[in-house]
Amino acid sequence: MLRMFSSFRTLKYTKIRIKTEKKKNHDPFFLNLKAYLYFNIMSIEIERKFLVCGEFMDQAIEATDIIQGYLSSLPGRTVRVRVRGEKGYITVKGLADESGVARYEWEKEIPVEDALELLKLCEPWPVEKTRYLVPHGGHIIEVDVFHGANSGLVMAEIELGSADEAFEKPPWLGDEVSGDPRYYNSALSVKPYSRW
Repeated sequence: MLRMFSSFRTLKYTKIRIKTEKKKNHDPFFLNLKAYLYFNIMSIEIERKFLVCGEFMDQAIEATDIIQGYLSSLPGRTVRVRVRGEKGYITVKGLADESGVARYEWEKEIPVEDALELLKLCEPWPVEKTRYLVPHGGHIIEVDVFHGANSGLVMAEIELGSADEAFEKPPWLGDEVSGDPRYYNSALSVKPYSRW
């Protein structure tokens, strides 16, 4: 009797395993996940952040409204949902290095409808801003003018090829805040600028 029960359990386990393997082999999610893990496409984002202390809008070549929220704002595994213009994105970011300049980042475009639904699950304060693209000295500087609970904050980011890459600072760039966690957008969703 015990042998029969043991044999039945093995058969049941084998059937479940085969069904699971079949599902994994044909499910696009699992195929994409396997490809992602195989090719290790996560990149390192290197950016420096500055407060803005002067006029820049006359130099901007584009402006886009952004609303974003965080499913997780933990520094080591930040998960952001963003609607930028008419597009939706989900982004996973790792822990920043000691300088606050470099961190792992993975981003995927998702349907904007899905992004809007996911925003409903995010932590309490969505981050609302208008992003201006300002070309300067061979780089594009992204200037974010914050709205809502973060009104009054204007911050610029510049993406670099390496942490020590030299770049030309425009006169309207103020103090650097790259390593200050208060200025991380994920932190602004938990403790907005208006509550400092």
